[in-house]
Amino acid sequence: MSTDSAAAPRTRTFLSALGVYAERPSLVMVALGFSSGLPYFLVFDTLSAWFRASGLSLEVIGFFSLVTLISTFKFLWAPFIDRTEVPVLTPWLGHRRAWMLLCQVAIIAGLWLLAGSDPTRSLGRIAVFAFLVGFSYSTQDIAIDAWRIESAGVSKQGAMAAAYQWGYRVAIIVAGAVPLLLAQSYGWNFAYAVMAALMAVGVAGVLAAPREQRHTIRPIQTEGIQPAPARDAVEWVLRLVVLGAGALVLGSGLAANAGVLGRVLGAIGAPGPRDAVLAAWSSGARVWVHLAAIVIGIGLIVVAAMPLPGARTRPGVYLSSALADPLRDFFSRYGPAGGLILALICLYRVPDFVLNIMNPFYLDLGYTLVEIAEVRKIFGVVMTMFGVFAGGVAVARYGLMRAMVIGALAGPLSNLLFIWLALQEHNLFVLFAAIGLDNVAGGFAGTCLIAYMSSLTSAGFTATQYALFSSFYAIPGRLIASQSGRIVEAAARLADAGGVLAGVKAFVASEAPQNFAAALQRSGVTPAALGTGYVVFFAYSAMLGVFAIVLSIAVERRQRERTEADRGGDGGTGED
Repeated sequence: MSTDSAAAPRTRTFLSALGVYAERPSLVMVALGFSSGLPYFLVFDTLSAWFRASGLSLEVIGFFSLVTLISTFKFLWAPFIDRTEVPVLTPWLGHRRAWMLLCQVAIIAGLWLLAGSDPTRSLGRIAVFAFLVGFSYSTQDIAIDAWRIESAGVSKQGAMAAAYQWGYRVAIIVAGAVPLLLAQSYGWNFAYAVMAALMAVGVAGVLAAPREQRHTIRPIQTEGIQPAPARDAVEWVLRLVVLGAGALVLGSGLAANAGVLGRVLGAIGAPGPRDAVLAAWSSGARVWVHLAAIVIGIGLIVVAAMPLPGARTRPGVYLSSALADPLRDFFSRYGPAGGLILALICLYRVPDFVLNIMNPFYLDLGYTLVEIAEVRKIFGVVMTMFGVFAGGVAVARYGLMRAMVIGALAGPLSNLLFIWLALQEHNLFVLFAAIGLDNVAGGFAGTCLIAYMSSLTSAGFTATQYALFSSFYAIPGRLIASQSGRIVEAAARLADAGGVLAGVKAFVASEAPQNFAAALQRSGVTPAALGTGYVVFFAYSAMLGVFAIVLSIAVERRQRERTEADRGGDGGTGED
């Protein structure tokens, strides 16, 4: 980690920290964030509205939503982006901007081709075009993240991450609303053509972006390996098959959806394994099945990248260097602290991830869909963007690790606000307060984490290491979040049974006797018991944040000790 990210950096004034947002790279990041969010939401969400309006089944729509899984695997081809130049464009724009522009051209082409398609007649073609858009925006994200890291110092990464998220969220609003309005009057084809044209915002951002620092390509040591084209070709095929299988199993575990895996098994003539996989993914032990799939998928990817025992081959050296060297580099720089840092990345946002049952919670409390939409989707987005802004300022002014500790504390504390909400009768002020403060905390913590992961990368491995970190941090949250509903219902049943939660149930009944009136109809438990289930769940979600708090403090302390040791080795100058 650079000295700029030290635990106790030179404190900056508020105005100087705020000024980071007015700098050219930060302004460019808004446009790049827009170009990233627009195609993602068009494929992930808006496309489903087009399909449903065209009369397609929910099964088909659900299958297409799996296109977004592509971004989960981007660490597999991030090494290629780190090492490969784009002909003509790289000498002109630089390594990262060349890849961004190429991806944006591909996204525009994919959206334009979607705009010229009819879901009722050419579903196969639309699947290809949707895959093109999905792969291109995932690759664009790799290049954008690498450019962001390589074009600004660590102290400015918070502002860069905040600017990116502003653009991204504006894109989500545009992609979620504008196509529907245009489709109502002019048709879906025209709507997607307009969206393709809006990608010009990203192109303008690339052309306006300053060139990143000199790009470093790490050499792959193949000296002494005799060429063997036939053997290498066979080995490449086998390794890529294992790699693809690992990615498929890993993605099915992360998404908690084995639809694609089942279709592949069916296509290769394995109906028995297909049925067994689909049954396991929907069984009562599915969370353990999903975890096993993640472990097996990672294991297959490791096997695909490992050199052959006792033999050095070109495929083995290439894949080992591409996928394993970034991790070796990380642990060589951080040593035993590397495991602590990865644990912090994995657990930092878990308190936010587990809050995936909030819409049912608000409905159970008796709030209307209109109230939820106004508070959560409009006010909540505004407050999230404020939190993102505050996170960027905190990183610039107080330093990265101090901001990380603040973010780790803010997440669990904001979750406790929902206990307050659960004990109130219908009260829009309380709803605004709970959602607003929670979104501020989430935006703040998210910006700090992005800046922190950016600070951990090193030259030559920027894209690959950041892609790995961003994949790691989502794994525990997605697995734990899959149990949120079960925890609420199990606690509610236990409260009704008169167990250890009977006292909490009595308290909820005395404080909010009118809340959760439809509990018996919806969940088969009494209103007070359902309220108890939610109270227990929010307390549990806050307790999960304790791990991130402890890890943040531990990593901050290690970093401070390391910085002090480095300064002592430099003669105790105390300079950053």
